[in-house]
Order: sequence, then structure tokens, then C-alpha cells
Amino acid sequence: MTAIAKLQRWTRPTTLKMMGLAFVAAIATTYRVPALSAEDAVKIPAPAVDEKPGASHSATAVFAGGCFWGVQGVFQHVRGVTLVTSGYAGGAANTAQYEKVGTGNTGHAESVEVRYDPTQITYGKLLQVFFSVAHNPTQLNYQGPDHGTQYRSAIFPLTAEQKSIAEAYIAQLGSTRAWPSPIVTRVEPNKPFYAAESYHQDYLARNPRDMYIVFNDLPKIGNLKKTFPDLYRNDPVLVSKAQ
Repeated sequence: MTAIAKLQRWTRPTTLKMMGLAFVAAIATTYRVPALSAEDAVKIPAPAVDEKPGASHSATAVFAGGCFWGVQGVFQHVRGVTLVTSGYAGGAANTAQYEKVGTGNTGHAESVEVRYDPTQITYGKLLQVFFSVAHNPTQLNYQGPDHGTQYRSAIFPLTAEQKSIAEAYIAQLGSTRAWPSPIVTRVEPNKPFYAAESYHQDYLARNPRDMYIVFNDLPKIGNLKKTFPDLYRNDPVLVSKAQ
């Protein structure tokens, strides 16, 4: 196993992912590992099919794109988003627990529930951020150092309209060939969302010096600011402040 592979494996395994900054930094020093970071954002067109702004000020979307720490962190910085909760979707209620989901045998994916104001941002615009900044939609059952079906790229539409918009956008992006590999994002309707344990909520905001966050997630926040300056807000909307 190469030095880089060791660091990637040790920065977020199921049982050790909460390890401290000092230990991971020591590993990097010992193995002389070069800096790692998230991929650059991919500039993609807005959806040709989108929801129409309505009178309601509250709607919900659910996405999965690897570790929920980073995906939550990205959407917490998006204007028009009112709350982002880390959790699980795709499996049953009795297996929606971190250690069980980590086995990869529950059907769940680490996901985020995004509550937003449709008068300020549309579902399609959230999808554009999801595909461009939050994750790489061409990686099958993994994101960066995290491997397993629990890290798959997936959209969990809550309405027939969301399903149609998501499927149309995947087809649209596939025709643009924005990525060198095919999009593998799954659209999985009628799958309930279950909130994750409290220690996972706001993890990026609470632990900006965690080496996993530094390498894999903070660059995504920078990509959001650079790629979508009109959507970026400096102060994230936090679960802790909503409680």
C-alpha cells in the first residue's frame, strides 16, 4: 500500500474516522505524503427543466454524494437553503445507524436533507450545485477515499416533479460530456430520510482543522464560492442554531 493510500484509508475509516488532527498529521509527516485535496468543480449548465418558483417558502430535497460531512457543509453555504441535516436514505429505519450503515449492507447511503426556500432557489439549482461542487457523479460506489455503496451518488426525489427534473438533468449533463466518464448517479424515489447521530451534524463547521475535512471538504467550499458567487454565503446555516 502506498503512502498516499495509507493516508487516504486512515483519514476516515468507519471505526477511526474521529481520530485527532495531531495523529493524522504525524502520519503525513512520517510517510512524507504530499497535500491532497478535493477535485476542482466542474462547470456545467443549469437544468433545462426546473421547477417554477411558487408561493411556498419551504421545500425539501435529499441528496447523497459520499461522506455527508462535506455535502452538508457545501449546502450550508448556499443562499436560499434554510437547514441541512446529515443522515441516511435508501434503507430501513432500524438500520439507519452509523455503525450499521458503515458495513455497506443496509441499502442506506450517507445523505443530506436540504430544506430550502423555493422563492429564493430552485430544486434544479440545488442539483447544479450537487453535481458541480458537492461530489463527483462519475465515481461508482465511492467518493475519494471512501468506498462502499453507502457512499454512492444518489438523488432521493420526494415528489414526481423532483424525479422528472433529476432524470432530465442527468440526461442533459450526459449529453454535454462535462466529465470524461459516464454519470453513475442513481435516482431512488420513495426512500425515507433518517437523521444521523448528533455528533455528525455541523461536523465541517465544528472541525475545520480535521485532516479529513482539510483534504477532502474545505476545497469544496472554496469551489462553491468561486463557481457560484451569487449563491455563496459566508455564514453557514447550522443545525445547532435551529435547535
